[in-house]
Amino acid sequence: MPMESKLPPFKVFDSHFHIIDRRFPLVPNNGYLPDDFTCGDYLNRTREMNLAGGAIVSGSFQALDQSYLVDALEKLGPRFVGVTQLPASVSDGEVLRLNGLGVRAVRFNLKRGGSEKVENLEELAMRIYGLARWHVELYVDSRDLPDLHDTLARLPAVSIDHLGLARDGFPFLLSLVGRGVHVKATGYSRVDFEVMGALKEIYAVNPDALMFGTDFPSTRAPRPYTDEDLILTVDALGEEAARKVLYENAVAFYRPRQLG
Repeated sequence: MPMESKLPPFKVFDSHFHIIDRRFPLVPNNGYLPDDFTCGDYLNRTREMNLAGGAIVSGSFQALDQSYLVDALEKLGPRFVGVTQLPASVSDGEVLRLNGLGVRAVRFNLKRGGSEKVENLEELAMRIYGLARWHVELYVDSRDLPDLHDTLARLPAVSIDHLGLARDGFPFLLSLVGRGVHVKATGYSRVDFEVMGALKEIYAVNPDALMFGTDFPSTRAPRPYTDEDLILTVDALGEEAARKVLYENAVAFYRPRQLG
């Protein structure tokens, strides 16, 4: 692990990490169940970072459970927000209840499953934005974006995980970035292209789009996050852009109840 002095001093709003706690329901995804990664584990792993908050993201193995997320938001406090998975039939009252607890988005996991079907994406996205200004997040291979492009371009607020994963679909990702879609600078070992160049390309299209995250605990990734990923991000973009990508863009998008 890099020494504390090696990490850049900028504030970090971690736009993507998971909390895994077997006190709450877990559902095997294609036979896979992750090891525990509790709130304490997360805070310990990020202790050398200038952590100002973050977004707890529901994984495929958590399906539609809200109990773990409510507990984690209570433990981590108002600088943190939640990204959950909900059925299209969710009531307005439940959306507003979760909003009051710090949830700010619904995730569609098209890569792994465990979430609502993509057929209900547009209707649910429009409803939750109208109710609580929530956005939708997609774990999707960018090669699948052509079929989704027009739908995503119509939505009021969208983010895409892990730089879209694939180089072959990267032009479609950039097209959506130009239309206001946000992209998570996360999961660098998950992609099939050179990360530094991709960060520069996305930032050039829309400086407000990129949001850095650790992807802790990096479940099923070829390699887990290291602090070298944060350093690479700063090296790729320079200090002024790094402040936006590490903190400012995500804070404006997620609207935590309290700023760190």
